Amino acid sequence: MRLGRFVPNPGTLPCFAGMLGWRGILQNGQNSRVMLTEAPPRKRNRALFLDSDRIKTLELPQDARLQKVAMALQAAMEAEASADVRRACTEFLDSACEFYKVRACEVRVLAARPLRVREYSTTELFGDYHPDTMLIRVWMRTAVRKAVTSYGTFLSTLCHEFCHHLDFHRFGFPDSWHTRGFYERAGVLYHHARGTPPKPLFWIPVTGGRWRIDWPRTNRGR
Repeated sequence: MRLGRFVPNPGTLPCFAGMLGWRGILQNGQNSRVMLTEAPPRKRNRALFLDSDRIKTLELPQDARLQKVAMALQAAMEAEASADVRRACTEFLDSACEFYKVRACEVRVLAARPLRVREYSTTELFGDYHPDTMLIRVWMRTAVRKAVTSYGTFLSTLCHEFCHHLDFHRFGFPDSWHTRGFYERAGVLYHHARGTPPKPLFWIPVTGGRWRIDWPRTNRGR
């Protein structure tokens, strides 16, 4: 089972896939800011899914340990130094695992993102997490142009995949769902690591018990 973050190129709408245990975020070009949650399970694990949905924050270090490593990661990405990016990712995850008192996870930094081409869409894989091996994979170059991705996108992906790790090893969930709470927790960790003010997320209900982020309200902060 692997949990991943897929992002499609323009022309597709965000959706989620749950086959074979995979969970993915799809967002892109003009629709890149559309984010949808997964639908709640009908029976099995429904209560735990709702627990994940309710937990909207994380305890954060009172020192700047993650921010310092994130700054080193930014410098490494700007220098396009893949070995230094890998070291910074490892240090970031080691520090985070130590703070949250969870088992260490491994990270692999890869080059160009895998590209999936279908009849009506193409999707790029930004990162994934394999709970059986506790391995996080993140890609640092775009699929087509092979350019280094933006630091914000890369750090966001790293925090997103680490939050899957926390779901299993801190919260004890049997699965890691993309709930409103999951996105909130990932956002809290990202803004802390980047040293930017936290941004509360506002949500709009859609069909099937799912939610999408209301970006106009989120950007206004009310």
